[in-house]
Amino acid sequence: MSTVTSRIDDQAGQPVAVITINNPPVNAMSLAVRLELRDAVQAATADAQVVAMVLIGAGDKFIPGADIREFGQPPTGAQPPISGRDVIAAIEASTKPVVAALGGNALGGGLEIALGCHFRVARADCKLGLPEVNLGLLPGAGGTQRLPRLVGPARALELITSGKHFSAQQALADGVVDALVDPESPGGQYAEGQLLASALAFARRAVAEGQPLARVSQRNQRLAEATPALFTEFLAKHARKWRGLMAPQHIVRCIEAACLLPFDEAYAIELAAFNVCKASAQRGALIHLFNAEREVARIPGLSADLRPQRIRSAAVVGAGTMGGGIAMCFANAGIPVWLLDATPEALARGRALIEKNYATSVARGSLSQDQVDRALSLIAGTLAYGAIADTDIVIEAAFEDLAVKQGIFRQLDAVMKPGAVLATNTSTLNIDKIAEATTRPGSVVGAHFFSPANVMKLLEVVRTDGTAPQTLVTTMALAKQINKVAVLSGNADGFIGNRILAVYGRECDFLLEEGATPWQVDRALQGFGFPMGLYLMRDMSGLDVGWRIRQYREQFRDKRLRYSPIADRLCEQGRFGQKTGRGYYLYQGRDATPDPEVETLIAGVAAELKITRRAVSDDEIVTRVLSAMANEGLKIVGEGIALRAGDIDVAYVHGYGFPRHQGGPMYWAAQRGWPALLDTVQTYHASQGPLWAPAPRLLELARG
Repeated sequence: MSTVTSRIDDQAGQPVAVITINNPPVNAMSLAVRLELRDAVQAATADAQVVAMVLIGAGDKFIPGADIREFGQPPTGAQPPISGRDVIAAIEASTKPVVAALGGNALGGGLEIALGCHFRVARADCKLGLPEVNLGLLPGAGGTQRLPRLVGPARALELITSGKHFSAQQALADGVVDALVDPESPGGQYAEGQLLASALAFARRAVAEGQPLARVSQRNQRLAEATPALFTEFLAKHARKWRGLMAPQHIVRCIEAACLLPFDEAYAIELAAFNVCKASAQRGALIHLFNAEREVARIPGLSADLRPQRIRSAAVVGAGTMGGGIAMCFANAGIPVWLLDATPEALARGRALIEKNYATSVARGSLSQDQVDRALSLIAGTLAYGAIADTDIVIEAAFEDLAVKQGIFRQLDAVMKPGAVLATNTSTLNIDKIAEATTRPGSVVGAHFFSPANVMKLLEVVRTDGTAPQTLVTTMALAKQINKVAVLSGNADGFIGNRILAVYGRECDFLLEEGATPWQVDRALQGFGFPMGLYLMRDMSGLDVGWRIRQYREQFRDKRLRYSPIADRLCEQGRFGQKTGRGYYLYQGRDATPDPEVETLIAGVAAELKITRRAVSDDEIVTRVLSAMANEGLKIVGEGIALRAGDIDVAYVHGYGFPRHQGGPMYWAAQRGWPALLDTVQTYHASQGPLWAPAPRLLELARG
């Protein structure tokens, strides 16, 4: 079946070839599309009666990028390997105007095709962008060469290395598109065929006026804006964020080449860089995550007819740091939210903290003052449960005490309207026991935000034994509405993320006892790609937080399984991290310095435990920690707490700083090989005891 069709539109006496891409469901640029699109352009060029061409997507949807079904697949051999470059070469070789009619999403290779055209007309609701960096790639069909010629090198650097989408209005202002098509109706609806009619009219005007064929590859004026310092300063600015990443570095060098070299030479450099990235392990990891992020929202066993309730209003109980951050998530998404607490003083402190956080965002340039003012206008405080009774969802964010939370849920049960979602932000408590405080357990669900809630992307949605499917799908959909990535978890100690974090921390602590130092562990983990090592992270969060949790859990702990007392000893000395100037490190403000007293304390603990300390390598640290995480992850999947191994990877990338280009702990283990992981786990099982018992699922995978 053809994916590209052509017809002649001769209504105005000027025959224009209308070339339509129709590759359901989204018009992705598959091999068939590339081949047929090239052939259609060449055929229209050779047709003497045709005066111009319009490229458009069926249903006004232009090309949103590559066909993900072809990711990682070898060529089929059924068709020649036609690239986006071949399509653009055919367009640029045409002696007739070629107009791209952009609607829906013009992304990645789709935007590159459009940049290869002579003119671009876009619907006002179209989104554009070059997001290849998110898959460990760079634009390989001239995106790094043509976009700087339209928007300037500085703007191109920001757009391509971030991979962010930008609006058609911004594209017009930047010179990426030549004309916008606004909706005909006051309600914002486009008439059928409106985009095509506008593109045809534009093409005919270009012919009638004799406009020169504006090949983007020949426009060099804006390249002169590049200064010698632009690229070195841009790399330095992003050095920490891009640690270990290949694609952003290559993108910068390709844009620099566009500014310094003739087009053909720089174009060849881009292709070489694209092929290097394409062959890299990072690309495989990032494509794995891309697929896992698409899959994570799918919940087996639910009716396909089940639709989420619409969330139009929300409430948060608890105006502390976490509650305020959650309220900001709703306000940022345009959802009115009540913030409830017990005293006016608590509400005032919560409001002040929210305003401080927003002021920081304005100072950083991530939000405008107008955006902040709109968000603040959506946050209201109250002391009365009755005020929140009609909201669609309420999230409890009170102190981690079961009795306190049960008391809150009794009050919510008494006042909330039927059908309202009753969510708890607990990270440590049994949500089934919280649900028992209500007469509607089907409405109760876990909504575990990560701190700071207004920044971190992960939302663990935790279902209890009684959570209704409607509650589940509504909470999962809410995550997308407030710009979070939802991962579904069963109701078990630590859920997904914190259960693995406990194993991660346990092995790091044991490595300290055996001979490592906190700064060596942090250095090894940061060398792997974590933005922050474990002990720097603990110091930043506050060691007293974990201490209180351990004290609470001591009554439930299996005394046959030990944990390292190092963290407790630090807390007993009042070393709570950055807040006290001393933790694992010494602090001047936020600047951390290794502390010899901590090394002495660690050595003392090892002596008490009769552990002979030894030299520990960075490689051993990384392998041991990740192997423990992966083994625990397989237990979590086997127990049904996580639906898929990929869900764990998504949780760890978005909630715990696992380096995206490494794919997640489960992907890391799979690439290393299940037999190799089993060997490592069994070795530590023999030396460390039952904490390292192999997951039953690991035994199955290793056997193949």
